[in-house]
Amino acid sequence: MTSDDPAPPTHSTTPSAHPATVPLTKEPEEPREQPAEPGPPEHDVLPPNLTAGEHDRGHRSHRPWSARRLPAALVAALVLVAAGAALVDVVAVRAGRPAAAWRRHLADELATRPVDDVWMLTGAAAAAAVGVWLIVLALTPGLRHWLPLRSPAPGLRAELDRDGAADLIRDAAMRVPGVGKARIRVRRHRVKARADVRFRDPRQVKDDLTAVLDDERGLLALARPPRIVVRVRRRTD
Repeated sequence: MTSDDPAPPTHSTTPSAHPATVPLTKEPEEPREQPAEPGPPEHDVLPPNLTAGEHDRGHRSHRPWSARRLPAALVAALVLVAAGAALVDVVAVRAGRPAAAWRRHLADELATRPVDDVWMLTGAAAAAAVGVWLIVLALTPGLRHWLPLRSPAPGLRAELDRDGAADLIRDAAMRVPGVGKARIRVRRHRVKARADVRFRDPRQVKDDLTAVLDDERGLLALARPPRIVVRVRRRTD
């Protein structure tokens, strides 16, 4: 009796047509450098020696120097007239003509009058006053009507007109409840505010007005903030 069981598999010693593939091991890759995140712009980076408070205050600027056109024109005109008249008279004398009457009279007065004469002292005082005035003009910047502002950089300058500052402060004062009328005068070191109170307690209105004007003064960013003086009075008409 024959068995239907399949014959056991026979192991062949001949190599297979398809060689066994060994999985390749992948070498670990070196970690890639991550792109650096863009930092803030250079002008936003505070230097190590500048605190946040100093950055907010900005740089203090000064008033621009005036050209002094009017004083220079007056002095130049006086010197030109005096020098021109003297030069014309000297040329006339050199040409054989007599000296002018004004020059002869001036020479006689200067030669005969004593030093302690009233007119001599008056002329010397006037000349000294003019000299002091010119020295002050040369050493001071002028343009007192302009108020310098804080600048974000040393090379920048900005100024605010006093009338413009007074208008801004007046608008802020009129927003205070109870203020019917406000008069503002802006000076270099002081701001005078006078307000007419139509309703509310004048003391409360003065406190609110002082606080509002202090805030408005800070918004103006003045290089030298002036002191604020507030005066109120009751008006019922």
